Amino acid sequence: MSFFNKVFASVGIGSAEVDTKLEKDTYMPGETVQGVVAIKGGKIDQQIDEIYLALSTTYLRESDDRKYSVTATIDRFRLTTPFTIRANEKRDIPFSFQLPYDTPLSIGRSKVWVTTGLDIKGAVDPSDQDYLKVVPNPLMSAVFNAIDQLGFRIREADCEEAPRRLRGRLPFVQEFEFVPTSGLFRGRLDELEVVFFPAGNGSLDIIFQVDRRARGLSGLFSEALGTDESNVRLTVTNEDIPFLQQKIQNVIQKYS
Repeated sequence: MSFFNKVFASVGIGSAEVDTKLEKDTYMPGETVQGVVAIKGGKIDQQIDEIYLALSTTYLRESDDRKYSVTATIDRFRLTTPFTIRANEKRDIPFSFQLPYDTPLSIGRSKVWVTTGLDIKGAVDPSDQDYLKVVPNPLMSAVFNAIDQLGFRIREADCEEAPRRLRGRLPFVQEFEFVPTSGLFRGRLDELEVVFFPAGNGSLDIIFQVDRRARGLSGLFSEALGTDESNVRLTVTNEDIPFLQQKIQNVIQKYS
């Protein structure tokens, strides 16, 4: 019987099981994520090389004029050193980690999840997957509110492969696409694209891509040549929150 238990465990039948329980499911970038990994031993003793948490998302990559989705690891956290889980043993492993500041927000098609994995020698590795809802911090929310007050509405949000000049720790950026539906910029802009580059010191770098609406013959040529867009970087802090709408309006006006 022991021989068959080992064979079954090696293909995942009667093997150890893992279940991750998060303290909550909604977090802001930079916040501490806490929870417990619950392990239940299988029908035989098993050597676990490590327990890890992988924070993941997907982004769009373009190749041969086609876009396709790629899974990316935002961060990975090792929770344990090697140990043995006995048959039918139950063990809880508490954990905490800081959600990286560059974690994508759960807006549009962007999804973020935590995968818990057990590395078991000579067996199929059991895993568990839990989705997080990542919400804007107060400074990001203030930027979104300011853009909204200027008459823009969000049309799309996606993680996309970043050009090398914009690439940081991760191979992608999250891009928010807005269209002017009212206010000063309606009829003057086609769209406004926004990318956040959060820092751990409470500041936020923002890149605005201002896409001007074609006006006249020169405007049509610019649009055809792709020269009707301007990229501008703005750095803001919490102290700027009362003045954000005016700051952002000044940036857009200068390049629209």
